[in-house]
Amino acid sequence: MSIDPDLQRLVEGFHHDPHAVLGLHEGADGLVVRVRRPEAKAAWMDIDGSRCEGRHLVGGVFEIPVPREPKASEPVRVAYDRFEVDVVDPYRFWPTLGDVDLHLIGEGRHERLWAVLGGRPMTHDGVDGTAFAVWAPAAKAVRVVGDWNSWDGRLHPMRALGASGVWELFVPEAEIGHRYRYEIVGADDQLRLKSDPLATATEMPPANASVITRSEHAWSDDGWMAARRENDPINDRLSVYEVHAGSWRTVPEEGDRPLRWDELADELADHVTELGFTHIELLPVAEHPYTPSWGYQVSGYFAPTSRFGSPDDFRAFVDRMHQRGIGVIVDWVPAHFPKDDWSLGRFDGTALYEHADPRQGEHPDWGTYVFNFGRNEVRNFLVANALYWLEEFHIDGLRVDAVASMLYLDYSRNDGEWLPNELGGRENLEAISFLQETNTVVHGAFPGVRMIAEESTAWGGVSRPVHLGGLGFGQKWNMGWMHDTLEYFKTDPVHRSHHHGQLTFGFVYAWSENFVLPLSHDEVVHGKGSLLAKMPGDEWQRFANLRTLYGWMWGHPGKQLLFMGCEFAQEREWSESRSLDWHLLDDPSHAGVQRLVAALNRVHAEHPAMWRRDTEPAGFDWLDASDAGQSVLAFQRNGRADEDDPVVCVVNFTPVPRHGYRIGLPRSGAWREVLNTDDDAFGGAGIVNGDITSEDVPWQGREQSAVVTLPPLGVAWFAPESP
Repeated sequence: MSIDPDLQRLVEGFHHDPHAVLGLHEGADGLVVRVRRPEAKAAWMDIDGSRCEGRHLVGGVFEIPVPREPKASEPVRVAYDRFEVDVVDPYRFWPTLGDVDLHLIGEGRHERLWAVLGGRPMTHDGVDGTAFAVWAPAAKAVRVVGDWNSWDGRLHPMRALGASGVWELFVPEAEIGHRYRYEIVGADDQLRLKSDPLATATEMPPANASVITRSEHAWSDDGWMAARRENDPINDRLSVYEVHAGSWRTVPEEGDRPLRWDELADELADHVTELGFTHIELLPVAEHPYTPSWGYQVSGYFAPTSRFGSPDDFRAFVDRMHQRGIGVIVDWVPAHFPKDDWSLGRFDGTALYEHADPRQGEHPDWGTYVFNFGRNEVRNFLVANALYWLEEFHIDGLRVDAVASMLYLDYSRNDGEWLPNELGGRENLEAISFLQETNTVVHGAFPGVRMIAEESTAWGGVSRPVHLGGLGFGQKWNMGWMHDTLEYFKTDPVHRSHHHGQLTFGFVYAWSENFVLPLSHDEVVHGKGSLLAKMPGDEWQRFANLRTLYGWMWGHPGKQLLFMGCEFAQEREWSESRSLDWHLLDDPSHAGVQRLVAALNRVHAEHPAMWRRDTEPAGFDWLDASDAGQSVLAFQRNGRADEDDPVVCVVNFTPVPRHGYRIGLPRSGAWREVLNTDDDAFGGAGIVNGDITSEDVPWQGREQSAVVTLPPLGVAWFAPESP
């Protein structure tokens, strides 16, 4: 007997529309319901008290004549050798995506992509289940497999929704907590088992299946979110504590297990509050297969890593931070992704998310794929992902990783290993457009949110608005400041007079962008040693140098970012595989550094002149930038006129106290030494000034001045005694 071609394609697993064969149809003699259950012995329906027996056609397909249209919830009874089971037929449901959704996906404009793609628990036509939808335009067939169907792709083939490239199926049997993947027959006829690009939860690595989940978290941060909308993310004070969640603190009694989100929340909030930071910045929390990548090789862009708890556990963590008055920034990695065969790479047998040409689609440094920023659906995937973290997890900002690698087509490539753009240049025009689009959409949807670029070149306008030709970020990491400053501090003080320009050069471009000054995780790994280990001299000088570095950093125009452990002068280089060395706080020198960081943040916050005009040249004046012979720099920080008191900062970069050193003062009267890094409370020698009084002696371009003692390897800040 000849087999219907549609039925044949279904049985062979290559039908693009299984709903055209399965489900409710008009048969030759009336209504029939067709189900496919390979290995089953019989299938029937009980309707209105009558048993409607099914007839086996081919390959496990049963056709059941029915007297009326069954309700979607009325099950088919399926008998196997040793048991029977009720099955709610998934092929009797309308698509869970509408035409508008598909149109927006095709245009790359669906800003809530996670609401229509992925595995989404829902009630559909009165039936509980999970809607699956995945973009795989070149696939010849897609099936969803998981715990509910014994990972048998024959049971749940998906349908292609027109020319959208989206495959969809509602499965009543799929429940919250079930693991799942997609079986994809690619354009190359190869069968791939892929995790869901839009999965919102995953298995614990190294396992990597997607997991069906739904949030039940009730947020308690309405006040924080309302206030955030009124924030000025460019000019408000920002002091960031950078955190790798897996190694901040561990549980020794449990094999150095990392803290879970619920365990971390209050401990970290207490620490950050005590130190006076305004925000934490988490190294990437999106799912990643390889722990030593620190999260920078992302496999699950919409799933918080399961290493520290569930997605709702992470929501509760962010909620708790907000209740404690702490903002949460997350590192976001849209530049590249790993090549694991179960993840995004060659997803439907083609270079779908990545460029096909390795000169554009592969990153030589990291062995990863590079996103195809010119493809609408790929841009949509990434823009929606940025919005997802901000909307679903109330994240207060995204620090975008490796922006330089996105901007330049020849980044880390030799001649002949890259392709110029359509204008013949090295700029990645598609990536530029993508970054501008992302920043425009994010700032429009979430006023008050911070978008921060890690960009290591002299690209102009990174933090300039898009409508003025910039990339549209709010801030940019000042990698030049970081490099020059650390190189200077590594130099023995006896030679620093010859390197004075390393510190002053940064002021040539200090206001060309809205800068963050980063002493990040990248500076304390891969053989670079800890910040303390970089400091020259004997034990006392090493700690004094580090305190001076922090005093210089907090006095310098720009926002501050400090990696965890640096606040108490971690001795060892950081490793993601172990906890910070908290026992060092038993040592007075280490504890003194931590007290200094707290004091820097406190005094900084108390004096708006130190931060209110970070982005304006008028917020800073040199008093003396040329005293290279004594390795001293003196400057003045200015707030708003007639509103904020100025602060005078003096830095001595040598271990020699400078007695009788005269500094200019912008105002007459009494002045207070509001901070001195050599204070014995911080582990210093106690060479401090206390109160000083101005004299009518013009100096350094000021009508008033005073004689002070500069502490050895120290920083002193002075503010007027009375407003």
